Amino acid sequence: MTGGLAWTGRRLLLGAGQTAAVVLLVFVLTEALPGDAAVALAGDQPDPERIARIREAMGLDRPAAERFLEWVAGMPRGDLGTSLATGRPVTGHLAAGAGPTLILAGATLTLLVPLSLGLGMLAARREGGLTDRAVSAVTVAVHSVPEFALGVLLAAVFALHLGWLPATAVGTAVTGDPAVLVLPVLVLTARPVCTLSRLVRAGMIEAMASPYVAQARRYGLSASRVRWAHALPGALAPAGQQLARTCDWLLGGVIVVEALFVVPGLGTVLIDALAARDVPVVQGLAVVYGLVTVMANLGADLLARRLAPRSEVAA
Repeated sequence: MTGGLAWTGRRLLLGAGQTAAVVLLVFVLTEALPGDAAVALAGDQPDPERIARIREAMGLDRPAAERFLEWVAGMPRGDLGTSLATGRPVTGHLAAGAGPTLILAGATLTLLVPLSLGLGMLAARREGGLTDRAVSAVTVAVHSVPEFALGVLLAAVFALHLGWLPATAVGTAVTGDPAVLVLPVLVLTARPVCTLSRLVRAGMIEAMASPYVAQARRYGLSASRVRWAHALPGALAPAGQQLARTCDWLLGGVIVVEALFVVPGLGTVLIDALAARDVPVVQGLAVVYGLVTVMANLGADLLARRLAPRSEVAA
């Protein structure tokens, strides 16, 4: 128990260090971006004096260290700064786009997890059999198709040709018409379900051949109980860590999918902020994405430790 608490404490400290590194790296990288909002707001034929006045009004003429400390000091109270383009708080921009993005990501994970478990366990039941080969062939083929190409293909078939689903979310609230989520969710689910199902399959095959599963069989437990209660938890440890990495990928994939299907989420907020050189909004989004990544990986490590306590988890 003491060793487990010490390991958890080290992982939490590592997560805090990673969070601090993310905040510093985001600020340094955004400071290195060419141009700024003052140049963008000055128009097509910018006047150097006008640019200087805009920079002074926005506080961009202050030293970078001073602006960084002020930015970090506001984070504990939820203050990520003010948009240079609109004058609104950055949190307001994030809140405006968070709803559709969270709905899209939540629907994707809701479909992804049970589908990955089902396919992985189905393939593992008859290793090398017809079902196993079919699942493997389909997952390899689907994984080779980029999200953008798959999205265009699905929209062309199911929206334009068959007319079953809307091609975009233009003029439609995501919460008002769930049909607009079908194609984006399918695109976001397609590639990660291939990776996760293969990990579940490999983990189940390894777990079913392990000594503790053999011992459970000797106790006369039913095949379903052995599979679900003894083999599956061990198989889920590597799959859980891959799911955390999938959350990292999902953040980037959502931006592409939102742009493709015109979903007004955080991806749209990011694209608009980049076009306007709105550095505080870009920084706020990058910090939020970084924190989600750190927390997802920390949670996956803790889950892996809980599911497979016999295995060594890197500190």
